[in-house]
Amino acid sequence: MIKVCGMREPANIRHVEMLDVDCLGFIFYARSPRYVPDKSEYMEAIGNCTKNRAGVFVNESLDFMLDKAKLFRLNYLQLHGNEPVTLCDDLRFQGYYVIKTFSIATASDFRQTGNYRNSCDCFLFDTKCTGFGGSGKCFDWSLLEAYQGETPFLLSGGLTPDCVDDLKKLKHPQLAGIDLNSGFEIAPALKDVGLLKDFIQKVRCFANGE
Repeated sequence: MIKVCGMREPANIRHVEMLDVDCLGFIFYARSPRYVPDKSEYMEAIGNCTKNRAGVFVNESLDFMLDKAKLFRLNYLQLHGNEPVTLCDDLRFQGYYVIKTFSIATASDFRQTGNYRNSCDCFLFDTKCTGFGGSGKCFDWSLLEAYQGETPFLLSGGLTPDCVDDLKKLKHPQLAGIDLNSGFEIAPALKDVGLLKDFIQKVRCFANGE
C-alpha cells in the first residue's frame, strides 16, 4: 500500500491521484502547515478523489471526526494522538478503516500497540518527536524486529527518494506499505509529482519481485 499524506491543493490532488497510489491523506490538525480548512474548493477536490481518502486527526472527538468524514467523504481515519481504544472501536463500528499511529524511538515503544490489536485495521509507525506531526526523519528501522504483532503496519517518518535501497531490505511479515509526505514536497502540502512517480515505480518493481 502506498499512501501519500499531507495533500491539500486541488490541482496537486488531481495529479497525484493519477499515479499508482492507493490512498491520499489529508490533515485536519489545525497546527499543521498542511492543515485542510473547511473550504468548498478543498471539499470538492477531496470528495471527488478517486483513491481512498484518509483523514488525519490528533486527539479529536468522535463527533468531530465523523463530521469531517462526511464533509470530505473520507473512508480511512488515521489517529495521530493519544486516542483511546474505545474511540477506534467506535469509528470502526461506523464503517471506517482505522489507522492508529505510534511514535517509535526504542523497541519498548511497540508495547503500546498491544491494546489496539483488535481495534484497528492497520498501524502506522512514525518517528518519535516533540509534539504531534512528522519529524521528517527516519527512526532506526532495525527496531521493527521487536514488533511481533499480527496487525499490519505502514512505515512512515522521513521517507525520501533516497530510501529505495533500504526499503528493499525490509522483510517484516506485517509490513503492509509506506506513507510518503514531506520528503516529496516542493512546499508544505504541495507534492513533487515527478519525484513521487519515479519513486513509486521503483517501489512497485521490487515489491512485485521485478
